Amino acid sequence: MALKLYGAAMSPCTSRVMTCLHEKEADFELIPIDLFAGEHKQLPFLAKNPFGQIPALEDGDLSLFESRAISAYVAEKYKEAGHDLIRYQSLKESAEVKVWMEVESQQYHPAISPIIFQFFAAPLQGKVPDQAIIDENLEKLGNVLTVYEEKLSRTKYLAGDFYSLADLFHLSFTYYFMKTPCANLINERPHVKAWWEDISSRPAFQKVASAMTFGEKGN
Repeated sequence: MALKLYGAAMSPCTSRVMTCLHEKEADFELIPIDLFAGEHKQLPFLAKNPFGQIPALEDGDLSLFESRAISAYVAEKYKEAGHDLIRYQSLKESAEVKVWMEVESQQYHPAISPIIFQFFAAPLQGKVPDQAIIDENLEKLGNVLTVYEEKLSRTKYLAGDFYSLADLFHLSFTYYFMKTPCANLINERPHVKAWWEDISSRPAFQKVASAMTFGEKGN
């Protein structure tokens, strides 16, 4: 039975899960949630995620929310299919993956997400991007990327010389970031740039990226 993913294809968090599903060659159905109609704040969806945020996943009688937790579940459920995203056969390597998954969540995401909001979501709400918020978070993101540059000078990917969830978790927000005037923050760091070009060219992400556009139904 196919997994059911409730979300929006252009949503960074939904696309994170979709990329993972494609990497694992899992059968799934994307059930669109109309954000402009506030469908994610209405009772049917709130039964899946009480915080009213996409995406949510249903696997039989199991219902999950939070994109990173969903992705980790998918990677574990299908650990022997597709690409090994969690290095399940090596305790040391899987530990490194978990460290850098946390780095993305606690260091990278808090810096990059406000920038993406200002450039893409704020205009859809009729607001002018707040340059002060952008500048403040660009400084934070730059500090994080300096750490990444040093790490990626020693290993091909964040957790080691293998692609994992730690890298995958960065894809969707960075994809939008690279469409902003601030892309030089990554391009001026050669090891980060090479890493980004590598992970963003993977077929699983390319399948998702084609639908990642802020249009009339954007998120």
